[in-house]
Amino acid sequence: MKLFPSLVVFALAAQAAAFSIGGQKMIVERDSDGLQNIVTYDEHSLIVYGERVFVFSGEFHPYRLPVPDLWLDVFQKVKALGFNVVSFYVHWALLEGAPGDYSAEGIFAWEPFFDAATEAGIYLIARPGPYINAESSGGGFPGWLQRIKGQLRTRAPDYLAATDNYAANIGAAIAKAQITNGGPVILLQPENEYTGSSGVVTGGFPDAIYMAYVKKQFRDAGVVVPFINNDASASGLFAPGYVVNGTTEGDMNVYGHDSYPLGFDCAHPYAWPSGDLPTYFHATHEEQSPSTFYSLNEFQGGSFDPWGGLGFDQCSVLLNMEFERVFYKNDFAAGVALLNIYMIYGGTNWGNLGHAGGYTSYDYGSSITENREVNREKYSELKLEANFLKVSPAYLTAAVGSTVNGTFTDSPLITTTQLYGNGSATKFYLVRHADYQLLTPATYNLNLNTSQGAVLIPQLGGTLTLSGRDSKWHVTDYDVGGTTLLYSTAELFTWKIFGSKQVLIVYGGPGELHELSVITNSTATLIEGSGITIKTVGKTAVLNWEVSATRRVVQVGNLFVYVLDRNTAYNYWVPDFDRTDEWGALTSVIVQAGYLIRKVYTNGSALHIDGDLNSTVPIKVLGAPVSVRSLHFNGASLPFTTNNVTGEWTSTLKYPTPNVSLPDLSDLDWKYVDDLPEIQQSYDDSLWTNANQTSSNNPTTLVTPTSLYGSDYGYNVGVLIFRGHFVATGNESSIYLSTQGGSAFGSSVWLNSTYIGSWPGIDASLAHNDTYTLPNLIAGKSYVFTVVIDNNGLDENWTVGTDSMKAPRGILDYSLSRRSKSEITWKLTGNLGGEKYVDRVRGPLNEGGLYAERQGFTQPYPPNSNWPAGSPLDGIQKAGVAFYQTSFKLDLPRDYDIPLTFNFGNTTTNGTVADYRAQLWVNGYQFGKYTNNIGPQTSFPVPQGILDYYGTNWLAVELWAQQATGAYLESLTLEAGTPIWTSLDAPNLSSSPSYSERVGAY
Repeated sequence: MKLFPSLVVFALAAQAAAFSIGGQKMIVERDSDGLQNIVTYDEHSLIVYGERVFVFSGEFHPYRLPVPDLWLDVFQKVKALGFNVVSFYVHWALLEGAPGDYSAEGIFAWEPFFDAATEAGIYLIARPGPYINAESSGGGFPGWLQRIKGQLRTRAPDYLAATDNYAANIGAAIAKAQITNGGPVILLQPENEYTGSSGVVTGGFPDAIYMAYVKKQFRDAGVVVPFINNDASASGLFAPGYVVNGTTEGDMNVYGHDSYPLGFDCAHPYAWPSGDLPTYFHATHEEQSPSTFYSLNEFQGGSFDPWGGLGFDQCSVLLNMEFERVFYKNDFAAGVALLNIYMIYGGTNWGNLGHAGGYTSYDYGSSITENREVNREKYSELKLEANFLKVSPAYLTAAVGSTVNGTFTDSPLITTTQLYGNGSATKFYLVRHADYQLLTPATYNLNLNTSQGAVLIPQLGGTLTLSGRDSKWHVTDYDVGGTTLLYSTAELFTWKIFGSKQVLIVYGGPGELHELSVITNSTATLIEGSGITIKTVGKTAVLNWEVSATRRVVQVGNLFVYVLDRNTAYNYWVPDFDRTDEWGALTSVIVQAGYLIRKVYTNGSALHIDGDLNSTVPIKVLGAPVSVRSLHFNGASLPFTTNNVTGEWTSTLKYPTPNVSLPDLSDLDWKYVDDLPEIQQSYDDSLWTNANQTSSNNPTTLVTPTSLYGSDYGYNVGVLIFRGHFVATGNESSIYLSTQGGSAFGSSVWLNSTYIGSWPGIDASLAHNDTYTLPNLIAGKSYVFTVVIDNNGLDENWTVGTDSMKAPRGILDYSLSRRSKSEITWKLTGNLGGEKYVDRVRGPLNEGGLYAERQGFTQPYPPNSNWPAGSPLDGIQKAGVAFYQTSFKLDLPRDYDIPLTFNFGNTTTNGTVADYRAQLWVNGYQFGKYTNNIGPQTSFPVPQGILDYYGTNWLAVELWAQQATGAYLESLTLEAGTPIWTSLDAPNLSSSPSYSERVGAY
C-alpha cells in the first residue's frame, strides 16, 4: 500500500529531474505518490480512505448529452448497476475553439457534472487527454492544430505550447473536484492509448520526456490523485519501472490498458471468432506491472458503427449479455481490480463533434441506450455481476491460479480458473467452455477442496449444466456475514445483514440444476415454494434444486436463502442508503421491483424508494430498517403486507398510463429559404475569406497555387463552400476536382447557376477525384465555380507520427482544362467567424458554412415572416440546398421520461435510392446528419432539455439535393418510445438563444 510519512512526502515532492524542450528547462516530478494519502493502492486493488474497493466503472462523456440536468439520470442508472465509478473524456475542441480562447460554460461547464456525480454517489476517473480518440472529431484535437508544424503527441515545442492553455484550465477544474477537496475525482489519466507509432517521430517513440511533460501539466494545475495510463494493448508502456532511454520519468503510478476482444464487426453480430478470448491477461500483467493492481481502463461494452454500417442495434447483439458473461468473467479470472466498461452510455455526436468515421448516433450498443433507456438485457446481466463483486471482498486479495481443463470438473470440455484467498479461506472458480464460442450446453460435476475436505458436487444427485456462450462463478468457503457457504454452484447476486438476519440471493439460468451447502448446526427449512431437496451432510445443510421461475426461500438458522432464476434476479435491486463516512455506501435494502430503482432513504419513520416504472409490477422490500413503519414510492404512500417469517414487505407499484400526443410534422406550417444563394448570378462574395495563402504547415503538400484547406483559414467544422472566379477563353471543357471531407462526405459543383455534378459519397471514401464536363463557355465572360463540400469531422490521430488528424478538408487539387491553376482566384467560407465563432452557447463545432447556418436561421424565432411556404416533404426540383423551418408545441405529461425520436423515411426515385443528405436542427442545435444513399441512421433521438416538452420548439431541416432532379424527404415523423414514469426531476432547458441579426453575416 502506497502510504508515506510526511518526511518522505516532502522528499518525493522535491525529487525531480530537469530536461530541455525547445531550449527551455522543464522540471518533472518523478513520482506522485505521497502527494495525498486518501487514494492509495497496492498490487491487489485501489484503496480509498483505507478501504479496498473493486472499481467497477462505466464510460460516459457528458459532451455527448448536452443537457446538464440529465447527467444525474445517467449517474443514477450507473449506480443502480452496483457500479461505484464513472470514467469520462474531455473533448478539447469543444472548449478551446480558437488558440487561447478557453471557454467551459453552460453545457460545457464541468462543475455540474462533478456535482451530479457526487449526488449520485459516483466517483470519477478523469481522462482529459489532451488526446482522447473516442470517435471524436480530431480525436478531441481542435481543428486549429492542423496549422501546427510540429508533430502531434510528441515533444515538438509548438505542439506542447499549444496544449498548455487547455491543460492548465481543465487541469485546474479537475483539481478542484478531486476527492482531496471533497469532490468525486479519484484518478486521472494523462494522454490516451499512446501505444502505436509510424515513421519518424519527434523525440522517438515511446518518448518518456513527452509523457513526463503531459504529467507535469496536470501536476502543475494541482492534480494530486494517482495517474493511471491506458495502453491501447497490453504492451507495458509506462508501467511503473518502465525504462525508456535510461529514464522512468514518463511512468504512471498505475498501469492499465484497454481491450476490445470481439472487435467492431456489427455486421456479423452472432459471430465469435476463435482465438479472441484474451486468456493471457494475468500472466502479462505480472510481467509488466506486478506492483500495481490489474486495471482494464477500457474494456469492450459495445462497438462503434461506421457510415454504411448496419446500426447499433446489431452492435448490442454482438456485445450482448452472453458476451458479458463470458468475456467479463474472463477478466475476473485474470484478477482484474479496475474494470471500466466502454461505453456504459454512449449518447449523441450532435453538432459535428464526432469523427469522420461515424454518424450522429453514438449509442455504441451500450447497456444504456442513446435515449437513456435501460431495456437491454445486457444492463441487467451487468447488474448481477457488479453486485456480486460488491459483496465479495475476498476477491480483491485472491491470487490467480492456473487455468485448466478437467482438473476441477469431470469434463475436458470445461475450462476452470481458480482464484484462492490470501488471508481468506474463500476460493472462487470461474468455469467456461474450453471452446468459448460453443452454442451448445455441456454437463459436468465439480471436484473441489473445501475446509470440510474434498467434495464431489452435486452431492445429492444430478449434473451441472453450462449453457452455450456462458460462464459462471462457483465459490467455496464463502463468508456471508458470519455464516459460511461451504460451496455454491448457483451464482450469488448479493447478501446483506438485516439485524439478526442474513439474506443471501442466488440465481441460475434456465434448465440448470444447482447445489448449495451451508456450514451450520441448524436445520434447513423450505419456507416458500417447493422443489428443493434438503439434506444434512456432516456439519452442513445441502440444498439441491432445478431452476424455476417460481421463487423459493430456505431458512438455515438466521440465514435466509432466496433461490431465483436469472430473469427474476434481473428485477432485484440493491440501493444504498447514504453513508456518513467518506467512501462508498454499505447499508442497503434489497428491492424487487420493475424498470429501475434510483435511490432509497428514510424520513422519520417512512422508507422512501425512488425509481422508474414502465408497467405495473409487484414490489418486495427485504431489510426495511426497524425504525420505519411506512413505505413510499416516488413520494406516494403504499399499503403493504409483512411476511412474519422473513420480515419482507410486499405491495404493488401501479403504472399510470399517460396520454402522449405528438404533432404530425407533415401538417406543420413549414417555411423555405434558399440555402445556397451562392449559385445565383447576383450573389456577392466580397465578404468571404480570400484563399490567398501560398504556403501551409499542413503535412499534405500543396499542389495548388494557394491553400484550399479549410483549417488554414480557421474553418474546421461543417460544410465548406469554395468559390473560384475566372474569365473564360471559351476553350475550357472540363474541370478536375480532388476534394476531401472524410468518410461518407459528399460534394457538389456549380458553374454560375448551372449544375455541373456531385459526388454523393460512399461509406469508405475519405476523398474523391472527379472530372466534370462543362457547358460551352463564352470567351471574355466571368464565371464562378461554387464547390460545396461536406466536412464529416476530422480524422483521429491514434497512431503517433502520422499526424492523420491534419488530413485537410477542402479542395486538394483542381485543373481547369487548357488553363493554368493560377488563373482561378478562390474564396471560401465555413461557419460564420470561423474559430471566432458566433454562437458561444452551442459551441465552436455546432455550425457549418451553409447560408442559413451563417445567418443563424437555425435558432428559435428566425425572421421568417416573409419567407415563402415550403416543406421538406415536397423538397426541391433541382440540385441545390434548401432550408426548411417550422415550429410546434409540446405539452407532454409531467413526471414521465418520454424518449422522442425524429425519423427520416428513406427516399427512392424510380426504384433507385435518391442521392441527398440532410441536417436536422432542434432549437438551434444540430442533432442529425442524415445521408439517404449511405445510412444507416434514419432515427435521431433528441433529449428533453434540448426539446421543450412543455412549450414551443423550433425545427429546421437542411436538404442538400445531389442529383439534377432535386430531392425530398419521403417522410419525417416525431415518435415516442415507452413513457417511463419517473422520480427524476424534469430537466431545465439547455440554453437556446433565439435568433438575432448577426453582424457581418453574408
